[in-house]
Formats: sequence, C-alpha cells, structure tokens
Amino acid sequence: MRFEARFSLFPTPFRSILLFFVWLLLNNSYSLGHIVLGAILATVIPLATLRFREPQPLIMRKWLAFKHFLLVLYDIVTANVQVAFLILGPIKKLRPAFVKVPLDLTHEMPITILASTVSLTPGTVSAEVYPFPESLDEGEEVTQRYLLIHVLDLDDEAELIATIKSRYEAPLKEIFQC
Repeated sequence: MRFEARFSLFPTPFRSILLFFVWLLLNNSYSLGHIVLGAILATVIPLATLRFREPQPLIMRKWLAFKHFLLVLYDIVTANVQVAFLILGPIKKLRPAFVKVPLDLTHEMPITILASTVSLTPGTVSAEVYPFPESLDEGEEVTQRYLLIHVLDLDDEAELIATIKSRYEAPLKEIFQC
C-alpha cells in the first residue's frame, strides 16, 4: 500500500487551493492584499499542520473509486425506497438486529469509508469498529477487526455479511490496494 509522502512547498495542494478560495470568499474581497494574504495562509497553514497528519493510503484506482461512488449513490436511492416500504408497512414485520462483520481491511481510512458507506445506506448504521488498537494491552496485536452494524430489517445474516464484503469492502481493497 502506498502512502502520501509529499514534503514540498505545497504538501496538500488541494487543501491549499481550498484555503485560498475560502479566504477570499469569507472576506468578500478580491483586492491585492487579500489575494497575497490568502496565498500566504494557503501555503503556511498546510506546512504548519503537516506533522499532525497521519499518512493516508493513496487512491490507486481512481476510475474504480468513481464507479464505487456511483454504486453507493444507487444503493442509497434504492435503500430509501425499501425503507419507506418497510416503515409504511406493518411494524411487527421489522426484524432489527446487530450484525458483526469481519473486516479484511487493515488501514483506518478504508475502514472509515466502509463504515460511512454502511451508515449512508438507509436501514443500516455502523455502530462500532472493534477492537481498537488503543484498547489492546501493550505488545498485543489486532488479529481480526469487526464492524458492528445495526440493521433495521435482517432477513439473512450470512447474506448481509457477504453482500457488504463483496459490494463495498472488496472494491475498497482494490481502490486502495490494501
């Protein structure tokens, strides 16, 4: 897995551009003084905060990331319709449950994206990722991580786990190549 390793004048160029334009928009002025001060801030702030950033895995397959984004968007829309039918139907048919999904992902960024994806899809909410490395005893390693998910209506736990792993986790592993 490759990580960001930029130690130049602009270690995070997109953040610098965003800071520059936000500065100009907040001041509602495009005078030379605000442009110069915005450029200075857009250069100095990312350099000053660089040491506080954790190295993040790079997106290795951008086209696959875009396809994954479209898939998640489609799933959000279809899940909204399914949840609407569930809620409008008899409540006694709902079968809420917690499901423990074993994770193959190892880095925090892809795990966070997976948990966010599950939470964005109506009918499911990510409750916890465990075990936390901080909660382990000194010298003890994480052997297996799990994502605890609350599901509004659970039909088959094994099928849900297989769907999450194949539909969301596998593309993230490929996108970040981890």
